Amino acid sequence: MGATDTVVERELDIELVLSPEHSVAVPARLTYRTADPYAVHIAFHIHSQNPVHWTFARELLVEGVFRPCGHGDVRIWPTRVSGHSVISLALTSPDGDALLQAPLGALYQWLEHTLRVVPPGTETDRLGLDEALLALLAPTPADDLWLRDPWPSDGSDCQDAGE
Repeated sequence: MGATDTVVERELDIELVLSPEHSVAVPARLTYRTADPYAVHIAFHIHSQNPVHWTFARELLVEGVFRPCGHGDVRIWPTRVSGHSVISLALTSPDGDALLQAPLGALYQWLEHTLRVVPPGTETDRLGLDEALLALLAPTPADDLWLRDPWPSDGSDCQDAGE
């Protein structure tokens, strides 16, 4: 965990699909942090007072670049719209549903950069679990008091309190 936190960001316009014939561009920011290596973060309406934030597994996005994936709140699949390759994201929340489409090239370049920074399978190395566990279990001077047997079986260092 001694490595510094690296942030990989990319701003782009993502299309919010309102109907098959109409969509509007929504400014978005893709963010990946090595301190949170399993997740990708997307903020929509980034220039507004109340941006909308979504976080989901980077692995889901990696798979969604190649084939439909996801269940429930986040579903991702590659497709073509007007001759352009896009990634479709269907997002569901208690506040409503949204179908978004991001340009495949820009999203793929950003995702590829995150995979170079933290290759798949090495995410746990970034969490510093081994170092945290070692620090948690490291002996302290007070441990010597707790580990000492208060009633030695051989009678040494044993003082009779009443005699």
